[in-house]
Amino acid sequence: MLIVSLTYTVPLDVVEAHLEAHRTWLRDAVDRGLVVAAGRKNPRTGGILLSLADRGALEAAIAEDPFSVHGVAEFEVIEADMTAAAMGFEALLA
Repeated sequence: MLIVSLTYTVPLDVVEAHLEAHRTWLRDAVDRGLVVAAGRKNPRTGGILLSLADRGALEAAIAEDPFSVHGVAEFEVIEADMTAAAMGFEALLA
């Protein structure tokens, strides 16, 4: 599993200016099977993406995310081998 931590590098008003384009990118990433879940951090300092995709494919897609293209956020990709999951989340296991 790949866990992507996005951290905003600009004020929220700049984030908001790119949010709709990011959401369009995100819907496409989900449709392509690159992202299985996504959401905002709380407090709102960035976001989290969960992926079961190939790391190279995910990193190539991240490079096209408007948040990346316009320097709105930094992306950290963390690779993890999940060994336990609650019922219904078995697909997350390595």
